[in-house]
Amino acid sequence: MEKLNWIQSKIYSKADLARECNVWRMMQKRIVFTNGCFDILHRGHLDLLAKAADLGDILILGLNTDASVRRLKGEERPVNCEADRAFQTASLLCVDAVCLFDEDTPLELIHAVKPDVLVKGGDYTPDTVVGADFVKACGGKLEIIPLVHGYSTTSLLAKIKKL
Repeated sequence: MEKLNWIQSKIYSKADLARECNVWRMMQKRIVFTNGCFDILHRGHLDLLAKAADLGDILILGLNTDASVRRLKGEERPVNCEADRAFQTASLLCVDAVCLFDEDTPLELIHAVKPDVLVKGGDYTPDTVVGADFVKACGGKLEIIPLVHGYSTTSLLAKIKKL
């Protein structure tokens, strides 16, 4: 398969992703889920995704739509549109599937995916991770991965504004 087709094939609708998760579960694959805006891809994102991928066999990334990012981060965001962010993250070897979600939280997508492991970055605590109770009730677990100090989209944008 051509590389561009391979990348595009990793971008799923919620319904198609739910069906694919059933196939992966039948193959006894351990499904890991994380989510975020991933507006300007940086080392902190890549560190989180690589470490999350190490926790299972399949890494699914829930990606906020542009409208969702604007509601969460303000009218000046996102910098990169959802199609570009989906393409960029799907091109990563450690990411097996990308799915956009328009809600303010990924809870509906987490319910559709039913991951074995739910992953968030170290800026979260177990009691602030949306969907953690659901995943644990289904027999899964929550993993908090420490942040890479000095890397954030907000700090990158602040540096650019100073230029």
